[in-house]
Amino acid sequence: MSRLLTAIVLVMLASLAASLAKSGSSEQASSGMAATSQQASTAALPKDVYANTGSRLPAIKREDLDDAGKKLFDSRGPTADAFGPGAIRLYSLPVADHMAAVNSYLRYKSGLDPRLVQLAILVTAREADSEYVWTAHEPQGLQAGLSPEIVDVVKFRKPTAGLAEKDAAIIDLGREVIEKHHVSSQTFARAHSVFRDQELVNYAALMGDYAATTILLNTFDQHIRPADKPLLPIPEK
Repeated sequence: MSRLLTAIVLVMLASLAASLAKSGSSEQASSGMAATSQQASTAALPKDVYANTGSRLPAIKREDLDDAGKKLFDSRGPTADAFGPGAIRLYSLPVADHMAAVNSYLRYKSGLDPRLVQLAILVTAREADSEYVWTAHEPQGLQAGLSPEIVDVVKFRKPTAGLAEKDAAIIDLGREVIEKHHVSSQTFARAHSVFRDQELVNYAALMGDYAATTILLNTFDQHIRPADKPLLPIPEK
């Protein structure tokens, strides 16, 4: 009887050891896959792009800035990283200061509808094929009240027939001014009929602000963050 009990105990111990070994192998495999994924993400970047910024410029260190620079650095918030236009503009502090002020006014202080602000930004990102700006603002647009259907109209360049007047006016205006570099009399008249003079100037200035941002990002080949999923289909170059 004791031999039988001993045999049962040995079988149980062997089974437990095998289970632990398998678990350890799975954890190692999972860890290895994560490391491989991270390496693949880094390896996918062009040789002149820094992994910690996703752009052609290295991260600026706060301690290397003067007092005015440190203030601008801190104004980006405690969770800001070294990705994006704000980080790039720190290389030119006057540009960072003035463009941040313009962006803040247009987005938050001009009285523009937050939903339409996001729509104007997305139209600009789509027509400029800016993966970075689109991926950052599609979630913000949905949160601001844009429907997935409106987002798809912009993303996939669908017709604007049947949309609300203001939505269609912003989309058509952005498409023409960015893609064709000209706004037709008909498109202007439509936009002018649904927005006041100052509103229309502000929406156009907002699209101009983000067009400038896309130029900045494209110059320094800004990539999205490794943890982000690209949300905009970009045509092959």
